[in-house]
Amino acid sequence: MTAVRSNTVDAGVRSSARRTPDRTAVRYADRTWSYAELDAAVTTAAAVLTGHGLRPGERVASYGHNSDAYLIGFLGCARAGLVHVPVNQNLTGDDLAYIIEQSGSALVLADPDLAPRLPAGLPVRPLRDADDSLLTELRTSRSFTPERELGTEDLVQLLYTSGTTALPKGAMMTHRALVHEYVSAVAALDLRETDRPVHALPLYHSAQMHVFLLPYLAVGAENTILDAPDATRIFDLVEAGRADSLFAPPTVWIGLSNHPEFATRDLGALRKAYYGASIMPVPVLERLRERLPGLGFYNCFGQSEIGPLATVLGPDEHEGRMDSCGRTVLFVEAKVVDKSGKEVADGTAGEIVYRSPQLCEGYWDKPEETEEAFRDGWFHSGDLAVRDAEGYFTVVDRVKDVINSGGVLVASRQVEDVLYTHPAVAETAVIGLPDERWIEAVTAVVVARGEVTDAELIDHAREKLAHFKAPKKVLFVDELPRNASGKILKRELRDRFTSS
Repeated sequence: MTAVRSNTVDAGVRSSARRTPDRTAVRYADRTWSYAELDAAVTTAAAVLTGHGLRPGERVASYGHNSDAYLIGFLGCARAGLVHVPVNQNLTGDDLAYIIEQSGSALVLADPDLAPRLPAGLPVRPLRDADDSLLTELRTSRSFTPERELGTEDLVQLLYTSGTTALPKGAMMTHRALVHEYVSAVAALDLRETDRPVHALPLYHSAQMHVFLLPYLAVGAENTILDAPDATRIFDLVEAGRADSLFAPPTVWIGLSNHPEFATRDLGALRKAYYGASIMPVPVLERLRERLPGLGFYNCFGQSEIGPLATVLGPDEHEGRMDSCGRTVLFVEAKVVDKSGKEVADGTAGEIVYRSPQLCEGYWDKPEETEEAFRDGWFHSGDLAVRDAEGYFTVVDRVKDVINSGGVLVASRQVEDVLYTHPAVAETAVIGLPDERWIEAVTAVVVARGEVTDAELIDHAREKLAHFKAPKKVLFVDELPRNASGKILKRELRDRFTSS
């Protein structure tokens, strides 16, 4: 009875292929796949992967750049019952080896330019750009019969957390969890068959793959995959009528808004703007909305462990709550609790916790971390938030990023929002550094645009904040460290400047 009650992450492509077989599913570089062609390629990929002797439940790491081959590799693993392990293509050395070894991956799908970085002795199959690549194999269709029927509780992916505060952990995602998350994304983000989304962020990251690309394939939209969020390429696609929706983290939206062509290109066809992965500075959002008043902005919030979408703030909900991350999506329940796990009153800061079928099963081979995160019947997110009487959440900070300055807790986001109102601040991250007097000194790390001094920025902050919240010092850098999804790595900043 399992088969008739099961649905798997690759089933969305199969359904779209049956509804609209000839419709364009994916464009990448000079290649175009109809839904029928994409579905056939996924079946062939499943046959190729199991031809390596892999059995259901075995892990297959994917270490590549954005491409159609990367997408098909993931869906092929899903159809074959294999557990896909997406790996940040920027990782090298011990960081790369850690994920490969900790996941116990039996095979690595890798782009040839990245393969030399992999630990020696691993079986590797090129994703593309080689005679024996997965992409080459897709030229000849193959049939595939699964070893057994897959169930909703089968693992389909290990989503490794970004490691901004500790070693990455592999969130064990089932087909059930991700399919529920896809339905939540379609409903909350108004994803339509008629949309023409651009997917420019790394596909190894859960947001681009699971909030946008897979749900959009399920509804039958026409998708364009880019290697990276190149501003000129995105502008070209919008002007050509090939793109009308885009997801990007705040750092990319900041880059787009600062691009010299942003003010002159005709971007009127862009209808939906999605942002997430980190907190969007309110001043930046206000500038974007002023330039593109007809563009609908959606704030997407969550984390890998929940698929990753948990809350959404829609275009008609921004007025009066620009700093909010919205209300919970269809299959997510959330509340805000204190350190003892007791729910706090609306308007009081605490940790946001979740219950949802979208949640992972725990962390791969990390029982203690799993027990710590899943307690009292809820998943503990590590995010400090406030809920209002209407059910809207506002993220104050990561619990580990809150600064203890002289015994008073300071939320770094509040300080960052104030600094972003200064015209000379291109980007900033506020952290706490050890200090004999203050315990932790509120410290602003700033990428400057033009000439500005630390004293000017401190004075600017003091005009708008209580003095204990204003930075005690300002450090200037050329760029902020971030992962490929655009999330600023504050742990790296704390380590760098604590030891300097």
